[in-house]
Amino acid sequence: FLFILVSPVARHPNLLLSQFCASAETGGVFLFPLSSSQFSNTMVDYSKWNHIEVSDDEDDTHPNIDTPSLFRWRHQARVERMEKATSSRSTMDAKLAQNRVKLQEVDKKVASADDEKKKELKSQRAALKKEKEELEKEDERLRKEEQLTPWNVDTLSQPGFEKSVINKPKEPEADPVNEDEWADHYSKFVRQYSKKMKEFAMFSRHDDSERFLKDNTHLVCEHGANFLSIWCVDLCVEEKRSLMERVSRQVIVLQYMLQLAKSLGADPRGCIGPFYSKFKVADKEYQAAYEDEVRSFIERVEGRAQARLEAAVKEHEEEERKKRLGPGGLDPVEVFESLPDVLKKCFEEKDIGALQTAMSKLPKEEAAYHLKRCIDSGMWVPGGGAAGAAEGSEEGEAAAANEEGEAGAAAAGDEAEEEKYEDID
Repeated sequence: FLFILVSPVARHPNLLLSQFCASAETGGVFLFPLSSSQFSNTMVDYSKWNHIEVSDDEDDTHPNIDTPSLFRWRHQARVERMEKATSSRSTMDAKLAQNRVKLQEVDKKVASADDEKKKELKSQRAALKKEKEELEKEDERLRKEEQLTPWNVDTLSQPGFEKSVINKPKEPEADPVNEDEWADHYSKFVRQYSKKMKEFAMFSRHDDSERFLKDNTHLVCEHGANFLSIWCVDLCVEEKRSLMERVSRQVIVLQYMLQLAKSLGADPRGCIGPFYSKFKVADKEYQAAYEDEVRSFIERVEGRAQARLEAAVKEHEEEERKKRLGPGGLDPVEVFESLPDVLKKCFEEKDIGALQTAMSKLPKEEAAYHLKRCIDSGMWVPGGGAAGAAEGSEEGEAAAANEEGEAGAAAAGDEAEEEKYEDID
C-alpha cells in the first residue's frame, strides 16, 4: 500500500521524485510537499459552524427535566435576544443617521455665518464629531457581538430569491349563446369529424375505443354524442337494427364521460382514462345500469324513428293531396268520400244520366252543395260531358292505389340504395 501525506516544504523536486518512487516500491509512506499558502487556500474554513444553537444533542436532557418545556424556554430566550439585538441595531442606525444630518446642517451654516456665529457653530461641530466617534465605537462593538452571536434556525440561512408561479387553467370555449350559433358549431363539427365519429362507433371492444379516443380527444364532446344519436335514428329508419344497437352503446359511453366530467368539474377529454379504468373493473350493478341505459336509449331511438316515419308519411300525403286539388282548392278524394252513396255509385259506374237523375231527386240546396264541391274538386267539369265525369271518378277511385304504389316504390328504392358498413372488431 502507498500512503501519501502532505508536507508544507518543497525545496528539491528531483529528490522528491526519487523518494516517491522508492516509497512506491517498498510500500512506505511518502510526504508530498506543499507550500503553506497553497495549503491554506485548499482547506475549507469550518470555524463559522462551531457555534450553532441547533444541535442533535438537545434531546440528551436530564430525566427530571421536561424536555418540551426546556425547548420552549430556550426558544423564547433566543427570540428575546434576537429582538433586543434588532432593536439595538435599529437604534444605532437611527443615531448615526441623525448625527450625520446634524453635521451637514452645521457645515452649511458655517459657510454662510459671520465670525461670531462661526465660533459657536464650530463648537457644535466639534461636539457632533465627538458624538460621532463614540457612536462609531458603539457600532463597532455591536458588529462584533453580531458576528460572535451563534447561528440558529432563523439565521442559519436566508432565501436568495423567491418566485411563485401559478399555472392558470385554459379557459374552455364559451358555449353558443343562441340556437343559430349552436347549429353553426354543430355543422362545423360534422363537416370535420363525421368520418372519425363513425369509425369510433364501429368499435366493439373497450380497449380499442379507449385507444382511439385518446388519439382523438376532440371527439369527446356534446356534439359527438348528438351526432351518433342522430345517426342511430337514421339507422333505425333504414331498418339496420344490429348496427344501430352497436352505435347506441358508444353513444352511452360518450354520455357517461360527459356526466363524469360535469360532476367533477373537469374537461371531458381528461375523463377518458378514468372512465374506462372504472368501467373495466365495474361491479355487476354498474354493468346492469349501463345495459339498462342502453336499452332505454334504443327504445327512445325507435320511438323517434317511428315519429319520423309518420311525419314523412303525412308530408307525402299532404304533397299528394296538394297535387290532387281541383280548381276550387278541394281534394277530390275527400269530396268523393263525403258524397251520398247514390252519387258515389254514379261516379263509380261513370253514368252521367244516373248522376243527373240522382241530383234531381236530392233537395235543391243539398244538390247545389254537392254539385259545387264536385266542380271545385275537379270531379265534375261543367260542359265537359262524360269525359269530365269519367276523369273525376277515375281520380277519386284510384287515389289510394296511387299512394300505395308510390310508397312501395320509395321503399324499394331505399332498399336498393342501402349503405354498407364495415365492422371493426
